[in-house]
Amino acid sequence: MEIVVITGMSGAGKSAAVDVFEDLGFNCVDNMPPVLISKFIEVCSSSNAKFERLAIVVDMRTGVLFDGILDELTKFRESGVNIKILFLEASDDALIKRYKETRRRHPLIKSAGSLIGAVEQERVKLAPVRAISDYVIDTSFLRTKNLRDQIVQKFSNAETALQITVISFGQKYGPQLDVDMQFDVRCLPNPFYVSDLKPLTGMDSEVYDYVFGFNSAKEYYKRVYEMISMLLPQFCYEGKTNLTIGFCCTGGKHRSVAFALKLGQDLLSKGYNISVIHRDIDKTDRKE
Repeated sequence: MEIVVITGMSGAGKSAAVDVFEDLGFNCVDNMPPVLISKFIEVCSSSNAKFERLAIVVDMRTGVLFDGILDELTKFRESGVNIKILFLEASDDALIKRYKETRRRHPLIKSAGSLIGAVEQERVKLAPVRAISDYVIDTSFLRTKNLRDQIVQKFSNAETALQITVISFGQKYGPQLDVDMQFDVRCLPNPFYVSDLKPLTGMDSEVYDYVFGFNSAKEYYKRVYEMISMLLPQFCYEGKTNLTIGFCCTGGKHRSVAFALKLGQDLLSKGYNISVIHRDIDKTDRKE
C-alpha cells in the first residue's frame, strides 16, 4: 500500500492538494487525528476492497491531538510502512493574505491572540515535521495548476495518473458526447456485407481478422496508435486524469469494435489503466 501524509501550514493549499490526489486514484481522508492513522491503515489493509493508495491530511485542526504526529510518523518509518510525507508551506505574508481574503479562522488564533501570532506559532510547531518530510512544496507564488503539476510529477505514473476509456459506437445511434478524440472507421471495408460475418461482432476473431486483413485498416490503425502513443505522455505531464478515445462505424458492431479492442489491448500492454466499452454491440435493429 502506498500512503501519503499531507500536512503543513494552514492556508498553504492542502485542500487543493487533496483534489489532485483524488484524481490520481488515492483514497483521501481529511483532518485525521494522528493517533487514528495506524488504526485506519490497519482497517484499509484488511478490507475486502483493499486500498492500494491512501492520502491522509493531518494538521492543526485536530488541536492537541496533533502533538502526537511526530511519534506516529517515526513509528511508521521504523516499522517499514511505505509512507511519504508531503509538507506544504508558504510565506507569512502569503498565508496572512489568504486568510484575510477567505475570512477563515486560523486553528491557532484563539491561543495566539492574532493571525500573525497564529502563523508564527504554527510554523514553530511544525518545524520538526517539516524536517522529516520527503517533499516540501512552497505555494507562496504557486497557482493551483502549478501545485497540481508538482504533485502529479511526484506522485503519479502512467498507470495511475491517466484513466483511459476506449469506446466503440455506431453513428446511427447518435454521437458519443464525452469523447476527447474520435476516429471514424466507416471508410474501411464493412464485414456487415459478408453474410458469414454479419451476425458476429468485432470481438469475434473472424471479424477482427477480416477488418485487419486489409492494408488500409492496418495503415489507419498504425497512424492512430503512433499519434496516441505520442500524445499520452503529454496528457500525463499536463495532469489530465481522464481520457476517452472513440471509434465509430455505422452500427457499432464490427469495425469500431475491432479497433477499440486492439487499441485497448495495445495500451494495456504498455501499462496504462484501460477500460474498453462497446456501446452499441448488442443493438439488434441494424440496417446498414
